[in-house]
Amino acid sequence: MSLRDVTFLDFIQDRIQQVEERMRFQSDGYSPELKFALEYILSAGGKRIRPAIVLLVGGMLGGKPDTLITLGASLELLHTATLVHDDLIDGSLLRRGNFTLNANWSPAATVLAGDYLFSRSASLGADLDNLAISRLFADTLAAIVSGEITQLFGRQRTADREAYYQRICEKTASLFVFAAKAAAMVSNVDEEAIEYASSYGHELGMAFQIVDDILDFTGEQATVGKPVGSDLRQGIITLPAICYQELHPSDDSIAVVFKGDVEKAQIERLIASIQASEAIEHAHQEAEQFAKRAIAALEKLPGEQARGKEKQALRELAEFVVSRRV
Repeated sequence: MSLRDVTFLDFIQDRIQQVEERMRFQSDGYSPELKFALEYILSAGGKRIRPAIVLLVGGMLGGKPDTLITLGASLELLHTATLVHDDLIDGSLLRRGNFTLNANWSPAATVLAGDYLFSRSASLGADLDNLAISRLFADTLAAIVSGEITQLFGRQRTADREAYYQRICEKTASLFVFAAKAAAMVSNVDEEAIEYASSYGHELGMAFQIVDDILDFTGEQATVGKPVGSDLRQGIITLPAICYQELHPSDDSIAVVFKGDVEKAQIERLIASIQASEAIEHAHQEAEQFAKRAIAALEKLPGEQARGKEKQALRELAEFVVSRRV
């Protein structure tokens, strides 16, 4: 489901559209193939949840609209670039039911397209003329790469809850932190408020990724855009599988994902066992706890009176993240 389909964000849809327009302008003056790549990727849609956080947090804290739109466009281009490389690394041919860029382009061309998006994201960020945000941008990109490397080298090895949380913090929550924290940094608030905004982003990002990992087991392939249990098939252990292992310690079937030449039937049986178990509900309860902590951090931020609409939307966004089905 796109954020365009949720009514509590109707009042920022025009600004989200401005974010997308600013992203599209980044192809002006460059290779026609790069313009095609950017248009192709943006036309595939997306939730735009990260720029929405920028607009809501910044709007609540008194940030300038044009600054927030530039920041939102920079962030979403960064996110888009990571997806281009992620799809190539995973060999994914579909995303949101649409063909990925690497399904049509060579690996070399896809890597270069992702690099181009990174560069345009950084250029937009530089337009903010804020050294602290430039440093946060660099640190966020480093965290994402670290999470990806951990996942790549962590395949075929035992994973535990702590390792899982660290990985999704780097891979996913870091961008949510960037969205909320950078929006606060360009607003007229103190360091304490910036840290509360950062906490909101972290907790929300963790909840978001846990729900994504749940949907990997419970969603329909046509809707999610990849095979059910896709991560497990690649040897990646996520929270539903960890919860299953904790709930059924005598069942050693998860060990099959760490072996070479695993039979497809073994993986199918394990996926079915996880789907039928209490593990899904336990994982969802974890996501709900993260969402509650996000709301608790939000309540400590200013904005209840003059900009209560933004704060209420951020509350509802946290609730939406854990209730979504795609």
